[in-house]
Amino acid sequence: MNQIAETPRPASSGNLIDWSDELSVGIQEIDDQHQFLVELLNKLHRAIHQRQGKAAAEAILGELVDYTKIHFAVEESLMRILGYPAYDDHKQQHDHLIDEIHALQDKLASGKASVTFELLHFLRIWLTKHIMEDDQHYGPFFLSRGAVATTEKKSIAGRLWQSLFG
Repeated sequence: MNQIAETPRPASSGNLIDWSDELSVGIQEIDDQHQFLVELLNKLHRAIHQRQGKAAAEAILGELVDYTKIHFAVEESLMRILGYPAYDDHKQQHDHLIDEIHALQDKLASGKASVTFELLHFLRIWLTKHIMEDDQHYGPFFLSRGAVATTEKKSIAGRLWQSLFG
């Protein structure tokens, strides 16, 4: 029976989430991408907390959505290549989150919603629970299929993101 992982304690640094080993899946490529997602959530948190305005918050949310799509594509590609048995369920979770975020972006664009701390709380819980419960399952599987735990190079997604958005 699966045990439900608890989300990490609230950050003591003023961030929404502090990266910790409990969020690591044991594969640097994926951990680097997860860390960048955490950084984007923290950036959105700061923008809201500092009242930088709707346009700034929506721009950061857009960046978060775009990077999440890249990250999901990397994870899903690895799952297909390595024959991960829970691929369909995992992809469905990814698709569901992207659909939810697109619906939220539509509400934001139409003025029916705003980027708030409630949204941040939802994203924090979703990301940490997803990493700590679902992503933890594929780490050992990927490693057993020959994935490399660490690398000296910056992550693939990080290099792509840097080349696109510098």
